[in-house]
Amino acid sequence: MNIDEILNRLHVGQLNEMQQAAIRIFEEGDDIVLLSPTGSGKTLAYLLPLVSFLKSDVKGVQAVVLVPSRELALQIDQVFRSMGTGYDVMSCYGGRPAMEEHRVMKNMNPSVIIGTPGRMNDHLQKSNFDASTVRLLIIDEFDKCLEFGFQEEMSAVLGQLPCIERRFLLSATDAEEIPRFTGLGKVRKLDFLTLESSLSSRLHLYKVVSPLKDKLETLYRLLCCIGNQSTLVFCNHRASVERVGKYLHEMKVYCETFHGGMEQDERERALYKFRNGSCPVLVSTDLAARGLDIPDIRNVVHYHLPVSEDGFIHRNGRTARWEDEGNAYVLVYQEEEFPSYLSEDMLETYVLPDSELRPPLPEFVTLYIGKGKKDKINKVDIVGFLSKKGNLQKEEIGKVDVKEHHAFVAIARNKAKQVLKLVRNEKIKGVKTLIEVAK
Repeated sequence: MNIDEILNRLHVGQLNEMQQAAIRIFEEGDDIVLLSPTGSGKTLAYLLPLVSFLKSDVKGVQAVVLVPSRELALQIDQVFRSMGTGYDVMSCYGGRPAMEEHRVMKNMNPSVIIGTPGRMNDHLQKSNFDASTVRLLIIDEFDKCLEFGFQEEMSAVLGQLPCIERRFLLSATDAEEIPRFTGLGKVRKLDFLTLESSLSSRLHLYKVVSPLKDKLETLYRLLCCIGNQSTLVFCNHRASVERVGKYLHEMKVYCETFHGGMEQDERERALYKFRNGSCPVLVSTDLAARGLDIPDIRNVVHYHLPVSEDGFIHRNGRTARWEDEGNAYVLVYQEEEFPSYLSEDMLETYVLPDSELRPPLPEFVTLYIGKGKKDKINKVDIVGFLSKKGNLQKEEIGKVDVKEHHAFVAIARNKAKQVLKLVRNEKIKGVKTLIEVAK
């Protein structure tokens, strides 16, 4: 494995201290528990050792990566593919037919499977892949995976992986206790968590006082001040996410909602709009506090404060990643008490202006294209089509994401009507398709 070549493909300059330590300790042969802040590069800290562990002459699954959410599985899958290792990988998760995954698994014969505990358990119980070749187990966000609600599934999964030789557990927060069923042997604990790293000097903490117990108007005014900067608004409950999202829509704020009660295609579409800049505000439960690798999130807003300090750390970890700076705003009713983990003197007061504020229009809008990979359409085809038929310049076309049966593309908002008119009844690679503003 040539680490320099992989880092070059990933556009990573050099490994940080934590990543170097993880690789060094892994080479020494011990099991590892790695604690490091969100955004510090833990995914690469275990994918590089994972690749070095794989053997090209072994057929079948050699490594299993367990994660608590579909979004994290897809993120890791994407990073692994970008590494260009020559080994096949696939992700497995609920919300789609297990039989479809099994067909892909059978045809691909991957060396690495990334999956959620429930779906991994399903495949193992049906013997959809040979568990005897799996020698490496990685548990990402292990504190979440090993919570009470997940323990039965996790125990069942690990009980069906009899030939594990090495174990690597990672998280941004520690767990009170690691269950025996994980099978940890001689373990090395690498703790890169400090108060300074959890609340980085690049993260600016603000308190925004609401004169009313209902903080909706205060949130609206804050978002108007923030403008088009990428902003995550956290609520503690799904119903609150829906209520906040509905209010912001009524106030003409471009936002999307994100929580576990939504269909996966709805969540996927919301994330895509948030990533490509056509929707600068994402209102979410703590589902978005872990496992989402969305670059350039500038602001985190705590509409509700989480119950635990760990939740506060994970939420704030969505911004000020790597060397970037970011802001975290805590919305509080003027008579509200702070939780024990948060001291009021840690927060600078952010004063909202008295003047009337209006939400800005995002620079981009997302188009939906009703054809995708199954129709032999790729990113180059879409960019070429929009340039030639829609008269768009390169800088007027943003992020393009091609799925199996459809695609999304961000284009300059001020050109959207022109483009839709020009491409009406036009064909992409000889195929007629629906093109409209994504709902």
